[in-house]
Amino acid sequence: MRFTGWPVEAVEFFEGLQDDNSRSYWQAHKAVYDQCVKAPMEALLAELEHDFGPGKVFRPYRDVRFSADKTPYKLNCAAHLTGGYVSVSADELFVGSGLYMPLPDDLKRYRAAVDSDRAGRDLEAIVRALRTAKYDVGAHDAVKTAPRGYPADHPRIELLKLKGITMARAWPVGGWLGTRKAKDRVVATLEAARPLNAWIAEHVRAPAAA
Repeated sequence: MRFTGWPVEAVEFFEGLQDDNSRSYWQAHKAVYDQCVKAPMEALLAELEHDFGPGKVFRPYRDVRFSADKTPYKLNCAAHLTGGYVSVSADELFVGSGLYMPLPDDLKRYRAAVDSDRAGRDLEAIVRALRTAKYDVGAHDAVKTAPRGYPADHPRIELLKLKGITMARAWPVGGWLGTRKAKDRVVATLEAARPLNAWIAEHVRAPAAA
């Protein structure tokens, strides 16, 4: 199957799910989800695999075990691939990449690299270029003050406060979503993420075991 975008039925499916997040709605519209939401995402991942690595569509079911919100289904269709993350919903197409919610050892290496003069300056340049290109750069969370062991007046204190480093862009849903332009936007974002991911691979990821 060739990726040709997400049809309007995909947006309508999620609009309906927002109004009625129930098993009965899901069962009644599962064929729409499979054909108009999931199938295009799988086709997109297949086309991206050569340049950005294999991808996998996340399950549509929410983990409600520890949540006060017991609605059973996610309001988006999301997928992870080696080079990043893609999500489509009734509201937007979202694409992101980077170091998201790192494990403690990875976070420690991230901060050590930011502290390093050469690696830290390299990251500053990458972040500056991404922001100039209108990408959002940040993290899922950050500390309010300097992390332990680092001075409050560190020249890269804002990067040190971040619990990871990610870049992303989102586009409000429009007619373009049902065309190949959706793939063009995904590809452009994942390409823009390459310098950041190369920095993470060099300075943060744990070396492979011998």
